[in-house]
Amino acid sequence: MANVDRSLVERLPLFAGLSGADIDAILLQARPLRFPKSTHLFDQGAPAEAFFLLLHGHVQAVKTTPDGQQIVMRYIAPGEMFGVAMAIGTSAYPATAIAVDESVALSWPATAWPQLIAQFPSLATHALQTIGKRLEDAHTRIVEAATEDVERRLAHALLRLARQAGRKTEDGVEIDFPIGRQDLAEMTGTTLHTVSRTLSAWEERGLVTGGRRRIVIRDPHKLFGVAERRGGD
Repeated sequence: MANVDRSLVERLPLFAGLSGADIDAILLQARPLRFPKSTHLFDQGAPAEAFFLLLHGHVQAVKTTPDGQQIVMRYIAPGEMFGVAMAIGTSAYPATAIAVDESVALSWPATAWPQLIAQFPSLATHALQTIGKRLEDAHTRIVEAATEDVERRLAHALLRLARQAGRKTEDGVEIDFPIGRQDLAEMTGTTLHTVSRTLSAWEERGLVTGGRRRIVIRDPHKLFGVAERRGGD
């Protein structure tokens, strides 16, 4: 197996506090993989044979309900671990992972996880922190779905995406990966028609702009005002 260059990862939070020798030992069983856009890295329910660290690109985590409905759970950004099914006590992937643009990840066999966390407990700590943050995000979305109207939910979703993968441009803050209106509808528990209508209204007000798979937040401050307003305001 080809060696992975330590310089690609040593500044990532996952490896904070580890020596160069420690990082090299962790990378010994890793292999770099390139995934073209729209590639499934793994599918929901499949045996969790590997776990991953995203180096480049973005990955969409999609959950399919028993009745066949698809829900976009979150987007994974460079530097994040994902697919660590053993860390949550399951042997199957709980969601499908899809590359939304050309992506590069490191992959380890799932069988390496117990030995790695025994030798390097900080990996387990990082994994638990990551899982905890994702659970917190999921709880936030549940509360939003129960208490907020669509406009506020959509504003919160766009602001979260901007914090995660925002890139400053002359026009505003661009969400730096392809994302469509159907994706936003799935993330916010509404319909494509409602998302399209809301974004069109926001474009007229100068809050956002974009094309079929591109969204730029032109006025983050005003969008934050939409997200935080209270009923009747």
